[in-house]
Amino acid sequence: MMDLISEHIATWTGARIAKPNGGRGRGRGANGKSPYGIKKLRELILELAVRGKLVPQDPNDEPASVLLEKIAKEKARLIKEGKIKKQKKLPEITEEEKPFELPDGWEWVKLGEVSEFVNGFAFKSSDFSDAGIGIVKIGDIQNGEITTASMSRVNEQVVASLDDTLKVTKGEMLIAMSGATTGKLGFNKTDEVFFINQRVGKIAPYFLFLDYLFYPLTTKIAENLAKSMGSAIPNLSTVQIKNIVFALPPLAEQHRIVAKVDELMALCDKLEQQQTDSNETHQTLVQTLLATLTTVADPAEFTLSWQRIAAHFDTLFTTEESIDQLKQTILQLAVMGKLAPQDPNDEPASTLLEKIATEKARLIKEGKIKKQKHLPGIGVDDTPFGLPTGWEWTRLGDIATFENGDRSKRYPNNSDHELSGVPFFGAKDMVDGILRFDNGLRFISQGKFNELSNGKLIDMDFVMLLRGTVGKMAIFRATPEFSTGFINAQMLIVRMLKTDFCDFFNLYRESNFFNKQVGDKTTGTAIRQMPASVLLEFLVPVPSLNEQGRIVTKVDELLALCDTLKERLHDAQTTQVQLADVIVEQAVA
Repeated sequence: MMDLISEHIATWTGARIAKPNGGRGRGRGANGKSPYGIKKLRELILELAVRGKLVPQDPNDEPASVLLEKIAKEKARLIKEGKIKKQKKLPEITEEEKPFELPDGWEWVKLGEVSEFVNGFAFKSSDFSDAGIGIVKIGDIQNGEITTASMSRVNEQVVASLDDTLKVTKGEMLIAMSGATTGKLGFNKTDEVFFINQRVGKIAPYFLFLDYLFYPLTTKIAENLAKSMGSAIPNLSTVQIKNIVFALPPLAEQHRIVAKVDELMALCDKLEQQQTDSNETHQTLVQTLLATLTTVADPAEFTLSWQRIAAHFDTLFTTEESIDQLKQTILQLAVMGKLAPQDPNDEPASTLLEKIATEKARLIKEGKIKKQKHLPGIGVDDTPFGLPTGWEWTRLGDIATFENGDRSKRYPNNSDHELSGVPFFGAKDMVDGILRFDNGLRFISQGKFNELSNGKLIDMDFVMLLRGTVGKMAIFRATPEFSTGFINAQMLIVRMLKTDFCDFFNLYRESNFFNKQVGDKTTGTAIRQMPASVLLEFLVPVPSLNEQGRIVTKVDELLALCDTLKERLHDAQTTQVQLADVIVEQAVA
């Protein structure tokens, strides 16, 4: 087994698709997430354990058949003394229920043959309180153990007349029989004695090592659970649990298996921690190096920082997180004027802003937009970074108009929805910065649309959420089929006074600089929200129109490279995942 781990270490640690792990230690603590490869390694360890392939058999061990004889005698004695009831004979184990050849000294058994199963008691909710004897309910079985964080309790008098078999002492094992955690096993790791509620069962084996029994039950319960998934609420019956078939090793071998599993799970923990530490160190390194690009002011220093990163590109950007950081850095460099060269022949941004101001004045004079309050000037202390020559800072209210969704009685309700017509956009239609037409879009009739006074979209409008995911934005791009649409009342249209500015603003609104302003102005805890009026004062850097075009082209080129990196990373991870699956399949074959 150690060779299997060491020979394929790159596969176990390289298959990085995060999925819920298979537990730690003895497979009990399934909290957190593991890389997929290590998850498969944990599963392999348990599968080999229950098949007798993890530790060598010892011919001197007392065989499981003798252990079964002892269990039968003990059960007969307890029945005779009236301590347990005689159970109906379980069906014979069929050949189909024996998926592999048993090692010497092992036996196929049913859980009901080697243990007593105790169903919980139906406690009245009116008896529950915050103090007293703990009652284990389904939700109290979490991550391989019983949790007391939200446990209900009862007065001692409530349990005084109940049978002792309903008690759960330290080290005993329970199973959730229905609900979201169906099939979860949990040990009582506390010093408290609890009682079990209905739909919680206790598995009390005879002479078996309980820690070992956890392993085969984990996989077999999953199989039985799959059979009941057709119902709205998955559940396991007492009959299903008692009829679970598993391979029983000699008692001495059970102890050796548990010791080996503990050893190997500890190794998995170590591998996982090493990978976590390595990933965190890698992430910090990427953050630090990329930060130098956005903080240096001298062009020569910037070139040196970029060369340092470019020399190690293949080793730096090897995770989705690092590629996402690269994307954000590209956006930040773009809006800071560090991504494309400046051209002294370009018309300066001040001239562009004068043209926008002239256009705005014309629209106000013609009554097409309302005159807004005077916006405050912009001082050096107000700006987050210095601008290149020819750039200017402006307020968003100086280069755009704003329009809320229609809040009047004419606003469409469910009865106004049509199968086709004018698109009605909501938050769910904002996908990757674009208003999508293929996401279960709603429609209203042209007549109903004509009744609305606000919230009507034109090409290149931006839409922004003011409640919930505050600041989320998407651009509306008209198509031959849909030249317009409208938004709901919780959204805001941000319309550039000069549409040539839209592509550059589309980059800026994705940057951390813009999102920080959103975060600073958002209020509320249960429901996050931001008034539309604060958007007027948002700061926006303005390059010349020619440079905007160069910047957008460069960003498109670099983001396409990032997407290619992600695709390659995904393909490599998929290969590692498939390889991990194959290794596991071959190891247990």
